[in-house]
Amino acid sequence: MSAADVLRAHDLRFLDTVADLTATDWARPSLCSEWSNHEVLAHLVIGRSASVRDIATGMIRARSFDRENTRTAKTLAADQAPEELLSEYRRFIIQPSGVGKVFPRGLLLGDHAVHELDILFALDHTSSIPAEILVKVLKTQVGLPNPFVPAYFTARGLRLRATDADWNHGTSGPVVEGTAAVLASVLAGRPKMLTYLGGDGVGVLAQRLGARH
Repeated sequence: MSAADVLRAHDLRFLDTVADLTATDWARPSLCSEWSNHEVLAHLVIGRSASVRDIATGMIRARSFDRENTRTAKTLAADQAPEELLSEYRRFIIQPSGVGKVFPRGLLLGDHAVHELDILFALDHTSSIPAEILVKVLKTQVGLPNPFVPAYFTARGLRLRATDADWNHGTSGPVVEGTAAVLASVLAGRPKMLTYLGGDGVGVLAQRLGARH
């Protein structure tokens, strides 16, 4: 299966996973700082459809990728209800547009998986992301420096172990272990899930994320 096919299958499964969420669920804060679950969904739609030119223009205007990213997500969420966004997302999964056609599929997969976890974990739901997808995400997180995901740096000097998937990282240092979904969430910079990790390296990881433990 090609990387594009893997991403498409993941996104279609995501739509099934969130199909029964209520308006209250969508309005809840997500694990992604300052975004509601509704706004995370809007961000996913934008990531599948926005033009490269519009993104570049917005970044220049806002003088910050993060500020522009937040502005566009909040604006779209204010304009469209979750049901409308889900319909749009399905359309762009089948026929990507703009940046969704050119952005590396591996990075998009990681972004989409983490944001799915942002929604599910905020609602105290368990992850339904297949283990093989989470392993792909974890490998990308720790293997590739990314200005938007701190995993490459926060993982240094730690031994990371997934308890429910065939994945580990690092050969020396304090141990951090937990489910692949929780590891992916924490390594993406979501300290709320630190409490679900074990090992003598959790305190080190918490310190790197600026969280109390």
